[in-house]
Amino acid sequence: MKVSGFTFIRNAIKYDYPIVEAISSILPVCDEVIVAVGNSEDGTRELVNSIDPQKIEIVDTVWDENLREGGRVLAVETDKALAAISPEADWAFYIQGDEVMHEKYLPTVKREMESNLKDPKIQGLLFKYVHFYGSYDYVGSSERWYKNEIRIIRNSGDIFSYQDAMGFRKKPNSKLRVKGIDAEIFHYGWVKEPRAMQAKQRTFHALWHDDEWLEKNVSKADEFDYGEIDALEKFQGQHPKVMQDRIDKRNWIFDHDLSKNKISAKDKFKRAIRNTLGLSIGEYKNYIKVK
Repeated sequence: MKVSGFTFIRNAIKYDYPIVEAISSILPVCDEVIVAVGNSEDGTRELVNSIDPQKIEIVDTVWDENLREGGRVLAVETDKALAAISPEADWAFYIQGDEVMHEKYLPTVKREMESNLKDPKIQGLLFKYVHFYGSYDYVGSSERWYKNEIRIIRNSGDIFSYQDAMGFRKKPNSKLRVKGIDAEIFHYGWVKEPRAMQAKQRTFHALWHDDEWLEKNVSKADEFDYGEIDALEKFQGQHPKVMQDRIDKRNWIFDHDLSKNKISAKDKFKRAIRNTLGLSIGEYKNYIKVK
């Protein structure tokens, strides 16, 4: 069995993306990792190349600044990396620049890829998600956060990144048949030093909206206000080992008063149904779960 990892990144240093940790977290189960490195203003290319020159292959890209609707450019960049993986690869393991897989799940992921290798019904593997917010001590607990996403796909040549690169589909445009596995992706996209987070906001939203929208909706403050959140809970687990150095160097403080969580009656109802019946009401699912 051969496994190729793939991802994309741009300005990782400028916007404080944990790209080193992201790539390092999947390296043990990958024979190679293809990284589409966009035209950056910092040393992103050198940073990526320093992780593991023997396993990592860089594809130099230029982002299309005109693709400003629905985050389409993110999918385009993802597909550039996917197209460059080895044709001999059986599986393709996708990780985004702010996602990290805990090392405790590596045996499970490898076992699931091996056991489903010969089953053509399984076109991808579905991971659970943990979303951190504000600091490494809190996770999102409302229904606004997506619960699952496809991160391993079969290297069949007819699968592409969908919409804003959060998931995948099979050509011409059908949902993938996937198996849910007992492994989590830790999402750190909302954990940055407040100034870095605020700087990211304008660049990030520019991938979805025009300048007029940005002017009206993106604050001109120097620091991002993490206080505008509906509901969080304390993280009770352990972070991946590859994240520890970054966590130790954290230079800001974020505390959330859990008693001030704002959970709507609708969200409470959805959560109750999910906890008692295992049903997710109204949850967007860009996949067909077959196992």
